[in-house]
Amino acid sequence: MVTFVNSSRPMEILQKSIGEQILVEIKGRKKLRGRLRGFDQHLNLILEDADEITRDLETDAETVAQVNTVIVRGDNVVLVSPPPKNVAKE
Repeated sequence: MVTFVNSSRPMEILQKSIGEQILVEIKGRKKLRGRLRGFDQHLNLILEDADEITRDLETDAETVAQVNTVIVRGDNVVLVSPPPKNVAKE
């Protein structure tokens, strides 16, 4: 069964995630993990204290590179995972 959500709901979730660590999957099988600083209606994202996570398809090994602040163009975003609800704020 497919559940449809109000079109404003994803933006509300992102708004509540500002200042929290999120995981963003982008084209090219790369992932970025960082603190969400801001976003817009095109899903352009600004991440601080970010890491770029890549996975070698042959060895399945993950490589993590620190990238600090990064702006992600919304056209490249495949998936955004907000922080889990049960994680306490620091």
